[in-house]
Amino acid sequence: QVQLVESGGGLVQAGGSLRLSCTASDRTANNYLMGWFRQALGGERGFVAAITADSVAAYYADSVKGRFAISRDNAKNTVYLQMNRLNAEDTAVYFCGIKTFSGVYVDARQYNTWGQGTAVTVDS
Repeated sequence: QVQLVESGGGLVQAGGSLRLSCTASDRTANNYLMGWFRQALGGERGFVAAITADSVAAYYADSVKGRFAISRDNAKNTVYLQMNRLNAEDTAVYFCGIKTFSGVYVDARQYNTWGQGTAVTVDS
């Protein structure tokens, strides 16, 4: 089964930027929409952004629209999340997932493969 590995998290000052990466162990993920979700301490896993397999369309949560950008490089089996103008509310563990079910992309239950997550802490 394909595995996902997220990286790029860390500690950043408010207003700063980070770029997260999610690399798949094989090309399987290239055929699917992939999404980024985040989970704050004690909270639920919530939608952040998603991108179609062919990169034609990208979707964002309202809270990150205009600040975050999702992209993918299928030649590298990798999806990225560029995060700009970070604030304290962005502090969370960020997960990438492969959407293999037919429901809406904002629903984490539609994804059946997840990475281990990468932690982002924004110091305000």
